[in-house]
Amino acid sequence: MMEVILLENIGSLGGLGDTVDVKPGYGRNFLIPQGKAVAATEDNVAKFETRRAELEAAASETLAAAQTRGDALAALTAIEIAATAGEEGKLFGSVGTRDIADALTAAGCDVDKAEVRLPEGAIRELGEFEIMIQVHADVSTSVAIHIIAE
Repeated sequence: MMEVILLENIGSLGGLGDTVDVKPGYGRNFLIPQGKAVAATEDNVAKFETRRAELEAAASETLAAAQTRGDALAALTAIEIAATAGEEGKLFGSVGTRDIADALTAAGCDVDKAEVRLPEGAIRELGEFEIMIQVHADVSTSVAIHIIAE
């Protein structure tokens, strides 16, 4: 196991400043290169303690920005996405995360396709759907999407 200090909140591991044990590959190949953690050496612990206030301020600023984006998304009225469909309401193809993100961005709220949550997979029929948008680990909102025939 490898011991690291988290530089931001990570849902499955812990919060900012926590020292956690992770598998070496996860630490070396993901957490450290992404800037989400540093190795828990004495030197890094001392550096982290001097930067703690700065990192906590940045984290709260990011959370506030995400909350603002979440409020803007919640204020949206139903978004319509046109798709080609058969007579029984089945789509020729599907509406996925990219299509939903593009429709929300066109409506004035920047959304990345990675923030769109479709637990049951792509939408394959006409109708009205509640889609979860997770803009931050602690902030998510739902948006009404109408899939209509072209």
